[in-house]
Amino acid sequence: MIVILTDFGDDEYVGVMKGVIYSICENAKITDLFNYVKPQCVKEGAWILYNNYKFFPKGSIFLCVVDPGVGSERQGVVIKTKNYYFVGPDNGLMFSAAKKDGVEYVVKLDASKASKTFHGRDVFAKAAALLEKGDDVSGEETVLKEELEFDKNGEVVRIDGFGNIVTNIQKLKENNYTLIVNNKNLKLKLYNNYSEAPDDELFLVEGSCKTLEISVKNSSAAEKLKVEVGDKVRIN
Repeated sequence: MIVILTDFGDDEYVGVMKGVIYSICENAKITDLFNYVKPQCVKEGAWILYNNYKFFPKGSIFLCVVDPGVGSERQGVVIKTKNYYFVGPDNGLMFSAAKKDGVEYVVKLDASKASKTFHGRDVFAKAAALLEKGDDVSGEETVLKEELEFDKNGEVVRIDGFGNIVTNIQKLKENNYTLIVNNKNLKLKLYNNYSEAPDDELFLVEGSCKTLEISVKNSSAAEKLKVEVGDKVRIN
């Protein structure tokens, strides 16, 4: 199975990559993880991949294209881990997920004949299709050069479609917290779920990734606080 993660949104690029895959492996199984990563936001894509790859069948091939450095000297790679393959740019996007599953080897892909703006089509989709077909992918063995890590002191790692602010901070054995972000110092209460929280007030909830999320019921916490992915946040 090929699992696609991109920032391509509603553009034709995902469909074109699927066309390339089917041209090489007509019996390929393809599904989308998410194609609405904020444009060029490698960190958000990395968080989504890191938290969700394990829910797919072992042997799945993750085709990952959030690639603001396309056409540059950054390398494109296939990463073989203990249970999966990851195909995409070596820009940190796949690092945390691959590291967590256990990297076995990395192969550098040849992009010399590829479009300078669409390696997803000309390099990564082809490599993923070959793996799905059961063929080896040619290339010299290499190592990952970009090691994206999430700030252990706390940061915004994702803003979902509901405007919830996802952090990488785990909850404490507390119900009341202090939030510090963008020069704001707020007192927030932790609730078990959205329905428990009062209307029109910022609150905390433990999200599905087992980290704290800042929310407003039936509204957007991100708009209220004016934060972006990568902003430093403290919750204690």
